[in-house]
Amino acid sequence: MKSLKIAVLDMYNNFPNQGMRCILKILQQLQAEVAVPVTYDVFNVRAEVALPGLDYDIYISSGGPGSPLPSDEPWETPYFGLIDQLLAWNRTHEQKKYVLLICHSFQLVSRHLQVGELSARKSTSFGIFPMHMTEAGQQDPLLGLLPNPFMAVDSRDFQVTNPDEDHLQRLGVQVLAMEKDRPHVPFDRAIMALRFTPEMVGTQFHPEADGEGMLHYMLTTERRQQVIDTHGQQKYDDMVRLLQDPEAIELTERILVPAFLRQSVAALTAEQPVTL
Repeated sequence: MKSLKIAVLDMYNNFPNQGMRCILKILQQLQAEVAVPVTYDVFNVRAEVALPGLDYDIYISSGGPGSPLPSDEPWETPYFGLIDQLLAWNRTHEQKKYVLLICHSFQLVSRHLQVGELSARKSTSFGIFPMHMTEAGQQDPLLGLLPNPFMAVDSRDFQVTNPDEDHLQRLGVQVLAMEKDRPHVPFDRAIMALRFTPEMVGTQFHPEADGEGMLHYMLTTERRQQVIDTHGQQKYDDMVRLLQDPEAIELTERILVPAFLRQSVAALTAEQPVTL
């Protein structure tokens, strides 16, 4: 039986984070539950300019700190080169390669493909918020597994807004989810999920975030004080409450990334996906 290889693109630039812990935890769960052998390698993209080749079957590109706006960082050109190679591969090969882009990576690839306007937010979006699916999102094989709206962790200083509908149609990109509507403020709604191609999907939120781990982290004295000082007591209390709700981010964590992986494994091995 052919083993499957997963490349994890660590975009955190050596900053302490919860995202990589959550991604690796989900991959270890996948290894334990599927019949096909699965291995994974982690590439420290921004800190070490380390990138995989095309010899992997599935690629997960993480969130990360800092600006996704154009820069002269040495990893940017090879990173976008890899994205272009993956897109080209899938156009010309029957055996596809599957890609999940999370938050910072979503913003980078959205900029690269010019799917919308990438800009700094007026203020940081930080918390657990409802994500509202479009009609395409409700029909999507991945996001359609969730209720509409669904809850997810959002933590970002930048945003992709104002999708270029004509350009999206030419590229075949579908908008799957949008930020909550805020009619009381004069700001554009962010695009929260895109189906870039049948094999490449991305979210501007964090689908990997786990309620239990994040709750433990949020209850530490240092993190509690940091959140209260930055965002206020009400925001902290709301996050702790939602982290304890099994129908909030725990549902999103249990479904989205595991389903992406199961669907990818099923397509690569021509097997039926594991029932959720």
